[in-house]
Amino acid sequence: MTHKRTRIALALLAVGVLLAGCGSAGTPVEPAPIASAARPLPANVVEGAEPPPEPKGEDCNATASLRPEGTGMPPGSTMDKIKERGQLIVGVDQTTYLFGFRNPTSGELEGFDIDIANEVAKAIFGNAWRSHIQYRAISSAQRTELLKQNEVDIVVRTFSITCGRLKDIGFSSVYYTAGQRLLAPKNANVRSLADLAGKRVCATSTSTSSKVIAADVNNPVLVTVENWSDCMVLLQQNQVDAVSTDDTILAGMAEQDPTTKVVGEPFTVESYGIGVPKQNTDMIKFVNAVLEGVRNGPWQESYNRWLSESLGPANPPQPTYR
Repeated sequence: MTHKRTRIALALLAVGVLLAGCGSAGTPVEPAPIASAARPLPANVVEGAEPPPEPKGEDCNATASLRPEGTGMPPGSTMDKIKERGQLIVGVDQTTYLFGFRNPTSGELEGFDIDIANEVAKAIFGNAWRSHIQYRAISSAQRTELLKQNEVDIVVRTFSITCGRLKDIGFSSVYYTAGQRLLAPKNANVRSLADLAGKRVCATSTSTSSKVIAADVNNPVLVTVENWSDCMVLLQQNQVDAVSTDDTILAGMAEQDPTTKVVGEPFTVESYGIGVPKQNTDMIKFVNAVLEGVRNGPWQESYNRWLSESLGPANPPQPTYR
C-alpha cells in the first residue's frame, strides 16, 4: 500500500510540473520605446554660435607685406635652419576640394594651395623638394595658434589677411583674392543673406566668414563646425539651409555635389596670404620673393588646372609692399 501511495504521489507531482510548464508565460516584457532617430552630426557643431571676437589690431594696410630681398638663405637664417633640419613643415587643408584635399586614388594632397606650398619647398630644397616637405593637416581654427607656437614654418590654407591677425602672426603678400558668397541647394530660393533670415547658415568656427554671418542685419542663425567639409555634410542632410564662405571653397563643394549651386554676388573681399611666425621676418621676405616668381607662370598653371573651369579666367593679384 505504501509503495502504491508513493507511485500515486509521484504521478501527481509529474502532472503538476507538466501543467505548470503549459501555463501562462506571464506578462510579456515591454519592448524598448522607439523614438525618431536624429541624423548624426559632425564633431563640435554649435548652432546659434557666437564666433570669437577678431583680435583687435590698429587700423592698417593689411595686405602690405615686407619687401622681398631674393631667395638667398644666409647662414643662421630661418630658411637655412629649415634646410639643416631637412623638412619644411607646412600647415595645410585636406578637406577643401580644389584648394587642399587628399586625392582618394593616390592618397596625395593636391589643390591650388598645395601647389603654392610646394613652390616654397622648391625654393629651399631644389629638385629634391618632394622628400623634404612635411604637410600638417590642420583645421582653420588651428592656423594662428600653430604659427604662434612655431609648430609649423608656414600656413597655406585659404588664410585671409586681417589687421587683427597681423597682431599675432606675419603674412606674405596676397597670392589670391576671393569673395564670400553662398552655397545652397539648386531648388532653394536663395540669392543673398536677406533670404536666410532666421535660417541656419554654416561656417567654420574661427573663420572671417562666421563673423560676417553673425553680424548680418538679417539675423541668420550661425552654425559653426571645425572643417568646411562638415558644412557640406550638414547641407546635404538638410540640417542647415546654406553654407557661406569664400567662393573658392564653395566652388569645390559645388563640384562635388551637383545638386548645389554658388549663388549671389560676393559681399566681402578676402585676400589670401601665407602665414608665417611674426618674428621670422626673413622668412616673410623670402616667401614674398618666391611668390614674385610664382606670379610669372606657376600661378596661372595651377589656376587653370584647379579653378578656371569653376570660377572663370583670372590673373594673380599684384603685391603691395611697405
